[in-house]
Amino acid sequence: MTAPFTRPKSAILRRFAPVLLLPLGGCNWVLMNPAGDVALQQRDLILISTVLMLLIILPVMAMTVWFAWRYREKAQASDYDPDWDHSTSLELLIWSAPLLIIIALGAITWTSTHLLDPYRPIERLDATRKVDPAAKRLQVQVVAMDWKWLFIYPELGIATVNELAAPVDQPIEFKITSSSIMNSFFVPALAGQIYAMPGMQTVLHAVANKPGDFEGFSANYSGAGFSHMRFRFHATDRAGFDRWVAQVRASKAPLDRATYVKLEQPSEKVPPMYFGAVEPHLFHAALNMCAQPGKRCMDEVMMTDMKGGAGKESAHDVEGLRHDGTIDVGGYHPLPPGKRGEIAQPAGMTPAAERTPAEQGHQAPGQKDADGHAGHMSLKGM
Repeated sequence: MTAPFTRPKSAILRRFAPVLLLPLGGCNWVLMNPAGDVALQQRDLILISTVLMLLIILPVMAMTVWFAWRYREKAQASDYDPDWDHSTSLELLIWSAPLLIIIALGAITWTSTHLLDPYRPIERLDATRKVDPAAKRLQVQVVAMDWKWLFIYPELGIATVNELAAPVDQPIEFKITSSSIMNSFFVPALAGQIYAMPGMQTVLHAVANKPGDFEGFSANYSGAGFSHMRFRFHATDRAGFDRWVAQVRASKAPLDRATYVKLEQPSEKVPPMYFGAVEPHLFHAALNMCAQPGKRCMDEVMMTDMKGGAGKESAHDVEGLRHDGTIDVGGYHPLPPGKRGEIAQPAGMTPAAERTPAEQGHQAPGQKDADGHAGHMSLKGM
């Protein structure tokens, strides 16, 4: 009589191993295997913090199971003492271990906060190489738009949309702002995220240590097209970067203010775009929210305010001070040379010239506007 064949358990596990690992197929471990030294140091912080916290979590979980098993109802443990209330050695163990871990985490947090400050220029290429003080940093100006990314290379005179490139082992300095709403610039393989805010500039220093094609995106929800607000980051050798720059320069499309204003309009799933020439000081205009003709730059307005204002007459001098990004639905239309650009009113808004004096903020003394505020008395002739 032949005994029935029994398949070993190990063989069964090997057969179903691919099925068991299938849920992990969608995981992207780029945070644990980054391409940049800054992201690598941040990865190490995650691992160190996790290990330090597990020093408490794992023993507590294990002791929970052990106590439940040892002192269960049917165990009849001989050393059970229902009147026990204090143990000096146990108290020292319970409080000293977490205290030491908190001290260690605090020291690591304090040092890494300063060493990995995104505004601080990086001092090393990796753990074994320092940055040459004479090395030139690649300048990249970033503008977050609805819903795309604009990258300007001021020293190279080129710009791209939804595509970024940099040479391996060259420090990069990003200057970041937003055209309308707050976003968050994040290339997980390169460095941590940093916010992009309208009217403000943030800075991020980073370096790529190995070539590759990586993903960047916005890590802060910003509206309907947020899910597709993504771009590609190409880390290449110097020759590959030079070829990429030549490819961008081959595009004859210039990035001037008229084109920039069109780019500001909300759009989704925008393919990469190249601009072989960039209007000077365009990023300054984007940062100060005055790319549209007729708008006053915020730095000029703030300088006037810092010096005490422009006098009583400036109370009604509000032309060019609307900085909400509103333009006409058709986009910016260039005007003939010599004519002053004007910002069109949004749909459904009455042009200022057709409003009553009260609606324009020039209501008579004692007259109340729509919000119930009384008008100011004119000082002329007094």
